[in-house]
Amino acid sequence: MSMIPSNTRITPFLWFDGNAEEAVNFYCSVFKNSRRFDKMNSALDTSVPKGKVITISFELDGQAFVALNGGPNFKFNEAVSFMIRCENQEEIDYYWSKLTAEGGQEIQCGWLKDKFGLAWQVVPAQIAELVSTPKGMEAMMKMKKLVIAELEKANGSSKSAAADA
Repeated sequence: MSMIPSNTRITPFLWFDGNAEEAVNFYCSVFKNSRRFDKMNSALDTSVPKGKVITISFELDGQAFVALNGGPNFKFNEAVSFMIRCENQEEIDYYWSKLTAEGGQEIQCGWLKDKFGLAWQVVPAQIAELVSTPKGMEAMMKMKKLVIAELEKANGSSKSAAADA
């Protein structure tokens, strides 16, 4: 495979400050269906010394990415994030704990920043349904990590909420 994956038309490029390889290794360890592809070393002394890794292509759950050792000029912010659609609470808990580990930050409403500063949204697959009522939306707004059972209860869509009525 070439440096730029040909199997997708749009490939996110992620700018890191010299730790792209560490980041790629981390993300590949978090996402079970992932793999590294090619890496390219710098041919010149630039912001990356000659012979050191400048880009690495990789894939997480079928989504192609390229990590760039671009230097300290730019930092990630919440204006761009990646959403992880989870089938159950176990998946939410898994991704939440892995991505907030070692310096990651919980934000709000299922959002977090990982230790590299990249923003993620960890949400249940049925998020639109769960926040379709004012009570469901209010419940989500009070959460950091999303808890499906609490969202279902607030929305009136869980079996336990029906039994409580």
